[in-house]
Amino acid sequence: MNLKITVLAGDGIGPEVTTQGVRVLQALATKYGHTVKLDDALLGGCAIDATGEALPAETTVKCAAADAVLLGAVGGPKWSDPRAKVRPEQGLLGIRKALGLFANLRPVKVYDALIGASTLKPEVVRGVDMLIVRELTGGAYFGVPQGKSGERPNRQAVDTTPYSEAEIARLMRMAFELARGRRSKVTSVDKANVLATSRLWREVAHEVAAEYPDVQIEDVLVDACSMYLIRTPTSYDVIATENLFGDILSDEAAMLAGSMGMLPSASLGEYINRHGFRRGLYEPIHGSAPDIAGKGIANPLATILSCALMLRWSFGLTAEADAIERAVERALSDGLRCKDIASAGITVLGTQEMGTAVVERLEN
Repeated sequence: MNLKITVLAGDGIGPEVTTQGVRVLQALATKYGHTVKLDDALLGGCAIDATGEALPAETTVKCAAADAVLLGAVGGPKWSDPRAKVRPEQGLLGIRKALGLFANLRPVKVYDALIGASTLKPEVVRGVDMLIVRELTGGAYFGVPQGKSGERPNRQAVDTTPYSEAEIARLMRMAFELARGRRSKVTSVDKANVLATSRLWREVAHEVAAEYPDVQIEDVLVDACSMYLIRTPTSYDVIATENLFGDILSDEAAMLAGSMGMLPSASLGEYINRHGFRRGLYEPIHGSAPDIAGKGIANPLATILSCALMLRWSFGLTAEADAIERAVERALSDGLRCKDIASAGITVLGTQEMGTAVVERLEN
């Protein structure tokens, strides 16, 4: 199979970790007889520096022509002035919208070898294996009106949180489809006791649930869910929720695994690529980490695992995706760690060394 991928390395540690993801993809392609065609493009702060825009038109064209997109990270102090008219994050939101990516999928799995890396008790995190499905194009991040007005001492700001029945239904259907391939349980998270959008969310969620009688559904308020994620995380299989709630809960859940450097993500839309699967954008959930950029110590495993998600969901290459995940698990079982998940007596590797370790285990 010919894998046509656009790479958006981005800012900070983005170029370092995407380089290792590409190395793994190329090694896997050689092993399984595929070809990888890469096309680089600019997004975020580096795009602002080069073109004055966070999302140049050329980048959108290249991503739309690809079967899948691999992203590093965007942002950093250089572009963080809140008064700036152009910000790196606008590029990320823009490419999601341009590609019609409405669902962000974040698997959270605690590897046995990393149970000690979590700040929670081993008996709490052992066996955690959940998938958070976050709506990506609606809600407060895209609502209108939005903005700040007035002068001191009478400044005001407003954000609007709109959701349509169609937006909720397509997200919930994806969650139920994914749950069928897992443990057949969907937790719909809302704030239906306060918010009108959440009451619509709950109503539509149950209408969709009726189409999937083989999958269990439960409703949990977002504040309760944030507590249960720490208290009883193994009770969750698939969590489906709106944009803002999903953003917060997925970062909280990331700490169950000990580090954001371990967790991949996928953003999927309705567009079907030439291989018959959904085109997606794949990225680690961590940020650009400018404090360690260029030091060669960033953990590339979240990016490498994002490449596994890409192979599974945008190319249908399940065996190849499984091979990458097994190679990562073997590296961890062999006691190899990057600095973010290191402990006493453990071999600490740099970014490139960890990429090499995964490639070696993939090839063998």
